[in-house]
Amino acid sequence: MIIGLKILLTFFVLLGALPLFASLYQFFLVIFHSKLNHYQLARPITPKVAVVIPSWNEADVIGNTIEHLLSMDYPLESLKLYLVDDASTDNTFEIVNEKLKLYPDNIRYVKREKGGEGKAHTLNAGIKVLLEEDWAEAILIIDADILFEEKTLRKMVRHLADPDVGAVMAYIKEGSVSNTLVHKFVAFEYICAQAASRRAQNVLGVTACLAGGAQLLTKENLIAIGGKIDTSSLAEDTFTTFNTQLAGRKTIFDPYAIVWAEEPNCLVALWKQRLRWARGNIQVTKAFKHIWLNKKIGNLGSFSFSFIWFTIMLMPLLMILSSIGLTGLFFLDFPYSWFIFKQFWILNTFTDLFVILTCNFLDPKTAKRTRLEGLLFPGIISLCLIILSVYPNLLDKLLDIMVLANEGNHLYFGLDFKSFIIVFFLYLWVALCMVVSFMAYYTEKKGFPLFISRTLLLIGGYGPFLCAVTFASYIKEITKSEMKWDKTQKTGNLQKNG
Repeated sequence: MIIGLKILLTFFVLLGALPLFASLYQFFLVIFHSKLNHYQLARPITPKVAVVIPSWNEADVIGNTIEHLLSMDYPLESLKLYLVDDASTDNTFEIVNEKLKLYPDNIRYVKREKGGEGKAHTLNAGIKVLLEEDWAEAILIIDADILFEEKTLRKMVRHLADPDVGAVMAYIKEGSVSNTLVHKFVAFEYICAQAASRRAQNVLGVTACLAGGAQLLTKENLIAIGGKIDTSSLAEDTFTTFNTQLAGRKTIFDPYAIVWAEEPNCLVALWKQRLRWARGNIQVTKAFKHIWLNKKIGNLGSFSFSFIWFTIMLMPLLMILSSIGLTGLFFLDFPYSWFIFKQFWILNTFTDLFVILTCNFLDPKTAKRTRLEGLLFPGIISLCLIILSVYPNLLDKLLDIMVLANEGNHLYFGLDFKSFIIVFFLYLWVALCMVVSFMAYYTEKKGFPLFISRTLLLIGGYGPFLCAVTFASYIKEITKSEMKWDKTQKTGNLQKNG
């Protein structure tokens, strides 16, 4: 009975380590991207591109976006912007109308009388018009605040020279002028989630999500997947990505096609944005339940992709199980639990080091800008455990000090009450860090001084903050909360930092 329980609890800890193995696996695959990529099939071409720009109260950014798009290194006769106004109440129309006078052949204005239904509905209004006009050969879906670098569109369309390609995604980078703590955490996150992970997915021949901020589709592909964007979920871009691959077309990430985006400056806005994304991923998981571990589907049904997808989506539960396993072993066999605990944090140390080094190699400018945030990504307490794990004996010495300091006053395996609580807390921390990071969001939402929120974020970690968001998405989906598309407010606080 005890042996069986011990095995079960050890298994729980190992489950908590799966996201670490998934990270190592993805970042290891990046090494092969220099050989296993799509560049050899790319050619310089300039198809007619219709850019669909969903717009709701975008007066602060839309003028700048239009000017940047029309000043790119791309033939103007092959570029047309479809501004889809989602019933804006500001002066978006006036700004677009001024640009329309300057570029009458390159701008189409589409007005929706009924707004607020979400990005997918807004996109479909524009897509319907451009398909009826039958001018475009490719459709570029972007956000209203995105800034393209001069040659980004050329770098994206070159992949369409391969007739098997259905969609291409650019590398979206955080480019807010303010450069706050939250912005820099997001900037580092995007190196991991895009520059690294998307390269790994290129190697695997499968894509999790072609981000809707800079998503290029061939007209043939768009028509093949229904001629419109999915409106049944909060993850319309991921639905498009999966449907494209299920239709037998390639999806490509080009890390050299760079666009800049303004991300939220506060945790409350970031929470809303990421909650929408996380809940959308749950909806995708259910909607495409037939593909998982289904070899007949191809790369989308491979074990590798399923492993990566589910370890990310289930990470909060895996972290909780890991803490349950450690605390259970703590009472069942403390020496053994301490051994497992050390191995867990040694794996964390190796994973974090590998991730940071890879990020510095892939995007040295952003990595330099976010050097401190990269180190603090897991949180201060986790970082301390990582540092202690660099030399495993340090953790043993810490335990020995606690035991020796309380010799003759033992409560449990040489630990007095205070030491007992410290070790117990460290075992719980794998899951407790999410609670601390959630409190960073909660205190900001309740109007506490900003330093409290940011201190909690630094202690708990930005990574655990994202896990807390994912856990909240479970609750929203289980309780069938209203699927509200909360628009991320943009202010034009953006520059191209490259």
